[in-house]
Amino acid sequence: MTQLRISIAASAVLTILCLANLPSSLGARIQSPSAQTAPDNSAQNRDRGLTADNQTDAKKDRLTTANIRKAIDADKDLSTYAHNIKIITVNGAVTLKGPVTSEAEKEKVASDAAGVVSADKITNHLTVKQ
Repeated sequence: MTQLRISIAASAVLTILCLANLPSSLGARIQSPSAQTAPDNSAQNRDRGLTADNQTDAKKDRLTTANIRKAIDADKDLSTYAHNIKIITVNGAVTLKGPVTSEAEKEKVASDAAGVVSADKITNHLTVKQ
């Protein structure tokens, strides 16, 4: 009787181990080599304009960005979206990018930035979130 119990328990363990390895071994056989190719969206990402990577390391540009960020963060009437916009300063020219909740908020962010640098140096690429 004890041998029968051990035999049943051993069979159950073997079955569980085999089933645990089954999906991964099946998945490897089912996937074609093209399905394992890494995704490439570089064609979609070309010509996206300025990104945060374009921010220069010049002290004056960093201070301008920091001062605009402080002005926007100090404005408690703005949404979380507005507080998290991208501010990119290159040679004194400021670009604002990201979503905001309304046209009024878009103008308010630009106004806060204009309190730090002149309005003619600001490019407003903020979008209104639908």
